[in-house]
Amino acid sequence: MGHVFVLVLLIGGDNAGGSPMYFASVKTCNWYASQVVKRYGNHSTAIPKEHRATAYCKPKYLDKTKVTVYDH
Repeated sequence: MGHVFVLVLLIGGDNAGGSPMYFASVKTCNWYASQVVKRYGNHSTAIPKEHRATAYCKPKYLDKTKVTVYDH
């Protein structure tokens, strides 16, 4: 058992779903959070609500032997 950080991704205000990603370091988790919300393309800066993305890291206490925990 131990503390990890889970990456939470919301798209259009809803949880994006999929398998959770757990990180040993909040610094690493925050880096991934910053990367998954970046947008590239040839469009205006006004992103429709249903496509807006928010990502953050949430601490969680769990059995680290039962999940994959990314170290870097």
